[in-house]
Amino acid sequence: MSESGNRAPHATVSVIPEGTLAVGLQLPVQALSMRTSMPWERETGSVEDIVAVAQACDRAGFFYVAVCDHVAIPRSHAEMMGTTWFDTVATLSFLAASTSTTRLMSNVFVAAYRHPLQTAKSFATLDALSGGRAILGVGSGHVEAEFDAFGVSFADRGRITNDAIDAIVAALLDEYPEIDTPSFAVRDLGQRPRPVQQPRPPIWIGGAGKPALRRVAERGDGWIPQGTPRTQMPSDIETILAHRDTVRPGAALEIGFITEYLYVGAADWELPRGTINGDAARIVESLNEMGEMGVSHLQLRFAARTRAELCDQIEAFGADVRPHLTRNPLD
Repeated sequence: MSESGNRAPHATVSVIPEGTLAVGLQLPVQALSMRTSMPWERETGSVEDIVAVAQACDRAGFFYVAVCDHVAIPRSHAEMMGTTWFDTVATLSFLAASTSTTRLMSNVFVAAYRHPLQTAKSFATLDALSGGRAILGVGSGHVEAEFDAFGVSFADRGRITNDAIDAIVAALLDEYPEIDTPSFAVRDLGQRPRPVQQPRPPIWIGGAGKPALRRVAERGDGWIPQGTPRTQMPSDIETILAHRDTVRPGAALEIGFITEYLYVGAADWELPRGTINGDAARIVESLNEMGEMGVSHLQLRFAARTRAELCDQIEAFGADVRPHLTRNPLD
């Protein structure tokens, strides 16, 4: 049986204009994992840097800015992951007041850690505060000790995540949702404020394994790959679409891709290995290869030594690269 069980599939919500290859950025400093942060963030990063980069993205026409989600990092993981992880919803809400058009995305929110009414309340409030700019990126989580701390079964996190998504959708659609899943049951409990986006804010699924791909097809409005190389993207997109055609025929999905490091122009320092750099035309050509696959949103990664250099890269990308990005329709 499909993971969706007997649940009636919900309609998808599309927010990216047809033909547009949208771009976003995971913000610096908010999460100081060795895997995702640049040295300057760990050495001198500040709240002011988070705000300045978000505002640079806003000015440059980026579709979204994103922040990650962890609550408490076990000592065994701290050397690689760090313990600096600004709270997701608090940070996005803070940034709502400092930006005007860029959307505010969780990349990704571990839904199993919270009751779905709590998640729905947080993101409906964020949507109301920001004038309709929230995107709920959801993942199943991977740090077992965090699950243990919250008394949530790590082994059952996939099922709990699926139930949570179904319940969150119900709560975002209706003030008084009727929720009846194996993990959560709710009736006669109302929530306001209601989200500005109608019928609801989009829910994009994060992950790279087969369960995550099935979750995109069954429950998601879009996909946020986590470290999927571009060579694997065609196969994973095919997997998603084939399963979608079984469980939700015709559902429109917004497929993402996290890019290699980028650097617009000629650098006078040694760039990270694999960085795509050079003139704007070269970067446009590389990124439009993803648009040709039907990818609709790119999460960019820029090589930079300082906040100022990162903001300069965002500005250059917004002016010289973003206007020339296109995509083909997804099958």
